[in-house]
Amino acid sequence: MDENNLPPCPECSGAYTYEMGALLVCPECGHEWSPGATTSDAGEGEAGVIRDAVGNVLADGDTVTVIKTLKVKGSPTGIKAGTKVRNIRLVDGVDGHDIDCKVEGFGSMQLKSSVVKKA
Repeated sequence: MDENNLPPCPECSGAYTYEMGALLVCPECGHEWSPGATTSDAGEGEAGVIRDAVGNVLADGDTVTVIKTLKVKGSPTGIKAGTKVRNIRLVDGVDGHDIDCKVEGFGSMQLKSSVVKKA
């Protein structure tokens, strides 16, 4: 994607978006999204559909892989990229955390779909 033609942030309409791997990131509000996932896409009969970082549709019971290392409060290491999470449950979580799961070694927690990919 040409950096001059990056779309504005769908959350805050910020113009300073940049690419980070497969995701677009807004430095103003911290929102991350896939380049193909825009607010106009969600209005086309896909309300409530949750997609992973690369655009695959997620469902309850799926197995996903974490695509970047995540910091976890109280843990010196955090969740490393490549960690598999089995039997996810999709929820209407707080602050964009839409996956409820149990991560081995960490217990129950919620993750954002923008930091996982379907395995």
